[in-house]
Amino acid sequence: MSTVTYNAIGYAAQNAKAPLAPMQFNRRAPRPDDVSIEVLYCGVCHSDIHQARNDWGFATYPLMPGHEIIGKVTAVGDKVTKHKVGDLVGVGCMVDSCRTCSACKEDLEQYCLEGMTQTYASPDRIDGTLTMGGYSDKMVVSEHFVLSIPKNLDPASAAPLLCAGITTYSPLVHYGVEAGDKVGILGMGGLGHMGIKFAKALGAEVTLFTRSEAKAEEARRQGADHVIVSTDAEQMKAAAGHFDFLLDTIPVPHDLNPYLETLTFDGVHILVGLIEPVEPALNAFNLVFKRRVLAGSLIGGIAETQEMLDFSAEHGITCDIEMLDIKNINEAFERVVKGDVKYRFVIDMKTLKA
Repeated sequence: MSTVTYNAIGYAAQNAKAPLAPMQFNRRAPRPDDVSIEVLYCGVCHSDIHQARNDWGFATYPLMPGHEIIGKVTAVGDKVTKHKVGDLVGVGCMVDSCRTCSACKEDLEQYCLEGMTQTYASPDRIDGTLTMGGYSDKMVVSEHFVLSIPKNLDPASAAPLLCAGITTYSPLVHYGVEAGDKVGILGMGGLGHMGIKFAKALGAEVTLFTRSEAKAEEARRQGADHVIVSTDAEQMKAAAGHFDFLLDTIPVPHDLNPYLETLTFDGVHILVGLIEPVEPALNAFNLVFKRRVLAGSLIGGIAETQEMLDFSAEHGITCDIEMLDIKNINEAFERVVKGDVKYRFVIDMKTLKA
C-alpha cells in the first residue's frame, strides 16, 4: 500500500459564512483497490450550496463540494480490475459504504445501514480523514464506487447524470414506470428536466407541473407532452385522478394535497427534491381513499447508476449545462439559488489549473 499522498488543490469553504476559495490539501495515499483520477469536469448541485452554508446543520469544515465528477484515470492499485489508466470515469454522491449490510448486498449502497460515505464532508471509513469533493484537480476513490462513462456521452454534460440523472432515473425505474403510463413531473430545474427526459425515454406520457406559464414551450422542447400550470385551479381540477406517477423535484416545502388529487387510485407520488418537513399538513384522506402512495427516493446504487449511464448513452440523454470557470463559483452559487441557470453549471477544471 502506498504511503505517498497526492498534493491537490481545490475550492473550499472554511466555515458556513465564508465564500469558496482556493485551498491546497493532501489527498489520501492510494490503497490497493483505489483509482486515482484527474478531474476534468464537476457539476454544481444545489445540495453543494446547502452543505457549504450548513443549511442542514451537519456540515464539517473545511468543506470542498462536488459530487458530479467526470475524470480520467491516472493510476490504479494492484487490486483494481475494472478500470485502467486513461479510462474516462465518473464519481457520484458516495465513495464508500460498509459493503456487508443487507442494503449494500442488494446494490443499494445509498441506503447502507451504517451510513454511506459521502463524496465530501464525510469521515473516511478507514483513516477518518475528511472526504473532499470534486471541486478539485484530483480524486482517489475505491474502484467499487467509480463508474465507467460510455464513449458516446459528452463528458461535460454527462457530469450531472451522477446526481441529477440517477436521482430521477432510479425512482422511475423502481416504481415501474413503463410505456403508456401517465407521469407528472413537478418542477423543471436540474432534476425536473432530467425527469422529463427519462420518463419520456421509458415510453411514458409526460406532463410538467409548473407555476410559470412561461416554461410551457421550454418543457415541450425537453420532451413534455403536456404542461399544467399548478396555480390555475381549473387546470388542476381537470387533472384530477389522471396520473399514475408524480415525480416531485421541488426542493422547498409546498402543498402536496392538490397534487395527490391528480393521481389515480394506486398512484405514486415520489419525493426526490424535498428533505424538509412537509408543509402544510398532509390530508391523509388523499392517500387512504385511493390507496395512493407517498414515497421518497435517494440517488441510486452503484450498479443502477451504471445502468442509468448506459441507458443515457443508448437514448442520447445528457443534462443541459452552462460551463463555468471555477473562479466564478460563488457567483454561480447565487445564480443557482435564484434559479438562473439552465439547468446545471459544470465546472471546467482546466480553469482551476489556470
